[in-house]
Amino acid sequence: MVEIHAGGGETVHPVSFDDVELYHPKSWLTKYVFSQDAKIIAIQYAVTAISIGLVALVLSWLMRLQLAFPGKFSLIDQNNYYQFITMHGMIMVVYLLTALFLGGFGNYLIPLMIGARDMAFPYVNMLSYWIYQLAVLVLVASFFAPGGATGAGWTLYPPQALLSGTPGQQWGIILMFASLILFIIGFTMGGLNYVVTVLQLRAKGMTMMRLPLTVWGIFTATVMALLAFPGLFVASVMMLFDRLLGTSFFMPTIVENGTHLDHAGGSPILFQHLFWFFGHPEVYIVALPAFGIVSDLISTHARKNIFGYRMMVWAIVIIGALSFIVWGHHMYVSGMDPNFGFFFATSTLIIAVPTAIKVYNWVLTLWRGDIRLTLPMLFSLAFIVTFVIGGITGLFLGNVVVDVPLSGTMFVVAHFHMVMGVAPILVIFGAIYHWYPLITGRMLNEKLGQFHFWITFLGTYAIFFPMHYLGLIGVPRRYYALGETAFIPPSAADLNVFITIAALVVGFAQMVFLFNLISSLFAGKIAERNPWRATTLEWQTPDMPPTHGNWGKELPVVYRWAYDYSVPGAKEDYIPQNQPPAAQGSPA
Repeated sequence: MVEIHAGGGETVHPVSFDDVELYHPKSWLTKYVFSQDAKIIAIQYAVTAISIGLVALVLSWLMRLQLAFPGKFSLIDQNNYYQFITMHGMIMVVYLLTALFLGGFGNYLIPLMIGARDMAFPYVNMLSYWIYQLAVLVLVASFFAPGGATGAGWTLYPPQALLSGTPGQQWGIILMFASLILFIIGFTMGGLNYVVTVLQLRAKGMTMMRLPLTVWGIFTATVMALLAFPGLFVASVMMLFDRLLGTSFFMPTIVENGTHLDHAGGSPILFQHLFWFFGHPEVYIVALPAFGIVSDLISTHARKNIFGYRMMVWAIVIIGALSFIVWGHHMYVSGMDPNFGFFFATSTLIIAVPTAIKVYNWVLTLWRGDIRLTLPMLFSLAFIVTFVIGGITGLFLGNVVVDVPLSGTMFVVAHFHMVMGVAPILVIFGAIYHWYPLITGRMLNEKLGQFHFWITFLGTYAIFFPMHYLGLIGVPRRYYALGETAFIPPSAADLNVFITIAALVVGFAQMVFLFNLISSLFAGKIAERNPWRATTLEWQTPDMPPTHGNWGKELPVVYRWAYDYSVPGAKEDYIPQNQPPAAQGSPA
């Protein structure tokens, strides 16, 4: 048994456990298609999520074209427009961001960063991906079903979602809820896997307080999702019962076109509570992995240990806990009791405190660091700026008297996209530029990357900054066409054209990114071993890219935390986690 000495002199006695017996693929099919290797599964998640995300990107272009040039495109009628809104929102939030952060980065990084050979349950992990794939296919099938996809809005509120005047009321809404149910089943299988893997398969010496913040972010988000997704699951099942069996969980007594429907006594507000009990934690299910990843990127590319590591860990955990008591701020206009409004407004302000602590710690990590403006660092800095700006507008909307007049305007769209759209996607890009050499053994093209960064960063501000102004002057969201509206000045139409052009340009930049991603796979510069000189375990594997089983014959032993950068007296400006104290003069 090895005794492991931490930097502060304390001794950590590692728990001894038998090495994991790996499943070895016997054919190309079991190696690359029905793979049980977490790294292959991660790539499958990423490819599927990005593919469906591109569909959502095209839908956003179509929406913007209608808003900028109303009635000019025959393929965009009223029904199509609301279908585009619904599918764009649901795809981006659930099928792209959640799947990419947890299924993609979670699968690839967790085993490598904790020093494990694979996930705890590889077969279940494989099943979780294929159920996710099935959920995506069911969602896409709704585009081609009779009546098309649902146009109920991405929040799917009843009774509107089930009434005949709503696009996709026939099969679209059924397939939407069926897809969500499948997604949650698949995620639950994967999520339990992540939790057990982090708790049970850490390498010797890898205590919980030596985990990289990326792992802490993904781990906490997974626990949150396991608690939050059941709310959406039961809401989806009950809505399907209302639609198919004629029950009245959410459908009230209602008259449609002069006809009394068979529903009676249901509560649409109950659905809103269930949806947002999932919906607000979902913001942090996406944000916490982003927080963790950006912490690691900043520390690595500033060559400085993360400031206040334990504070950062507890901030992640506290944000996760508090996110379950703020959902009501999405429902201020639902006729909420003022006392509840006061409670949710207060809890919304309180959750800003640990979030602000993280921002301060990122800034203090950068302070007097050896900052290298690599692409991962540029995207990380852009994330901090964007998240702070989006968070400030969130404080506006967390206040009842401000939210009520702004709730139905483009201000909400701008805030939501800054926090939930642009900010996490900037982290995704930074993470891909950072770990692409580990995954492929090649570097992405720097010039194309610089082009991609600046167009994306500046372009998204050209899209969403003016949108705040549109909201403040009262331009409503969800409208197919504004028509002649007395309180909206003509300049709003010109601004909509500007925003649409900016959106098309930013979309083009993503095509450049995809070209870079694919072309560098074959023609990119060969990456040197550990090109960023990082300390974390994923860069210390015997082979790069890591092979099946990750660690060769012996698992690593961890001697220190993940942030030993610029240590006084060390020969190099980084000390890997698996380097013994006696050998810290020459990192492997």
